[in-house]
Amino acid sequence: MAKIKKLGLRKRIALVAHDNKKADLQDWAIQNRDTLVKHELIATGTTGRKLEEALGVPVKRMLSGPLGGDQQLGALIATGDIDVMIFFWDPMEAQPHDSDVKALLRLGVAWNIPMACDRATADFVMTSPFMNGEYEAAIPDYTDYLSRDISKAATV
Repeated sequence: MAKIKKLGLRKRIALVAHDNKKADLQDWAIQNRDTLVKHELIATGTTGRKLEEALGVPVKRMLSGPLGGDQQLGALIATGDIDVMIFFWDPMEAQPHDSDVKALLRLGVAWNIPMACDRATADFVMTSPFMNGEYEAAIPDYTDYLSRDISKAATV
């Protein structure tokens, strides 16, 4: 049976954007300001600064994505300290830190957090009744996976 994580009224929202998507995320955030300001906002470096200026509210800032910010957000997801992630990533531009980006997206899926990687999906997430209410998220139980990994390592 999966564990349950109760998300309260105030969510912890990670906001990330690649360089070519920062203006789009900023514009989207301004349009969704009334909803976003009710929650705790966490972002990677430059994105966080731009959102803080645009929204006029504090944004907890991690390092720049390529300098470890993506990994910092991934750690927060793994420890249950991020509830939602909005990540406007650029599918048309190679990223020098692509492995970090993939790891961040993988962790979001592994820990079953709502994620939006484009504007339309972000709109759906923000307008969901769960965004302004409580929600019980199923948290996967990786106990069997971890014990299988340990037994494999012991035989190597």
